Amino acid sequence: MAATGKDESLEPAAVRRHRVLFRAIEKRRHPRLRRSDITVTDEAAVKRATKAAALGNAMEWYDFGIYSYLAATLGKVFFPSGSDTAQLLSSFATFAVAFLVRPLGGMVFGPLGDRVGRKRILSITMIMMAVGTFAIGLIPPHASIGIWAPVLLILFRMVQGFSTGGEYGGASTFIAEYAPDKRRGFFGSFLEFGTLAGYVGASGLVVLLTGVLTEQQMLDWGWRIPFLVAAPLGFIGLYLRLKLDETPAFQKLEGGQVRASEAADAVETSATGDLGKIFTRYWRPLLLCVALVAAYNITDYMLLSYMPTYLSDELGYGTTHGLLILLVVMVLQMCVMNQVGRLSDRFGRKPLLMTGMLGFLFLSVPSFLLIRQGSVVLITVGLLLLGLSLVTMLGTMSSALPAIFPTQVRYGSLSVAYNLSTSLFGGTTPLVITALISAFDTNLMPAYYATGAAVIGVVAVLCMKETANKPLAGSPPCVETEAEAAELVQAQSPSPRF
Repeated sequence: MAATGKDESLEPAAVRRHRVLFRAIEKRRHPRLRRSDITVTDEAAVKRATKAAALGNAMEWYDFGIYSYLAATLGKVFFPSGSDTAQLLSSFATFAVAFLVRPLGGMVFGPLGDRVGRKRILSITMIMMAVGTFAIGLIPPHASIGIWAPVLLILFRMVQGFSTGGEYGGASTFIAEYAPDKRRGFFGSFLEFGTLAGYVGASGLVVLLTGVLTEQQMLDWGWRIPFLVAAPLGFIGLYLRLKLDETPAFQKLEGGQVRASEAADAVETSATGDLGKIFTRYWRPLLLCVALVAAYNITDYMLLSYMPTYLSDELGYGTTHGLLILLVVMVLQMCVMNQVGRLSDRFGRKPLLMTGMLGFLFLSVPSFLLIRQGSVVLITVGLLLLGLSLVTMLGTMSSALPAIFPTQVRYGSLSVAYNLSTSLFGGTTPLVITALISAFDTNLMPAYYATGAAVIGVVAVLCMKETANKPLAGSPPCVETEAEAAELVQAQSPSPRF
């Protein structure tokens, strides 16, 4: 990647003495844009890419979501001994296992995505997720094969986690590199629209099954249906992704139009070398990404994954009723998601992200005070307050995070940072909250946990740079029309002064 600013190690006195020389060096390092450097997007191609990434992401999160919505049932099927709390903890511990291997998936798939292309790796992750989820639906219960049942469950959860390690970083990179600079927020918001669609599909199917089947039927065979549906959904997502071309930004890297300036890049051909480069050269943006993702994922998993269990196990609310209320909240989030993306293009990523962080900082405790009153209206109001705070982050984060890293390491760096943070803070959220409620005997613990996450998020947003309407680091500008490209080239040639 070409340098983005002046070399701070240069002596000012030397620059003053040799102005012409250093001006020539600066022009060499920052050559003026040519028309061929600027990417003019094909709107139809951008829409196809966005649709494929978002639908694929929906399939992935459908697969991941059904486990969390069936946590109590799976606890009884695979961990029958012990109290209800012990079964739930065992089920959530297995849920968390997938997150332990996500960083490994990110470290493998991320650098490969920067090396062989985004499209190929996203197709592989889709296949692995579908296979892992389908296999869970075939596992015999503990009553049939004993200890092998939870062992196989953990194994296939690890397959799910490994594949998901390459999903978000790749999908968000894919959309970000296809979208024009001025509309990256809008197109990026469709990725999280897909995430919510996956959760809505998962929760909707679970609500339908629990409504038409008895509890015993759910325990005997009903829980398998959502997992078995994963196979055809996976083939749909794979078909959509295989039809796409590689992103314009990656094609320019492949074609040599955008090259890294570091000589070491030419000889680092191993995954270890790629990871070493990420951790040594890009550790500052890596830490920023980890902090942003930690705040975002704690609140995300607390609301979208853990809340149905909280309503049923901590407040004694009916599982189906709790899922229905959350389903309504998620549908409302989907209705405003793309508008949030548009607002981030207009006003910037930082204002939208800060709005969400401050929402959780000041509204978490009041929202849970409303929720634990137990009435449908107050539960809905409390969840809506949290949902509106979350959607400002959901609609913005998928365009903000890829812009933190340069093109040649974007997939790898984002996958590593996102999955490390998600594993430490996101996937463990249901387990940690359940344990904290048991330890401190207060059902306001989720609110305190979300408030703490919001504090970290506020600090992280203050530290990040605004990237809205700007080219991605390491890539030339990306515009929608030939006229915009001509204007950018013309803008480099100021009018002559007489």
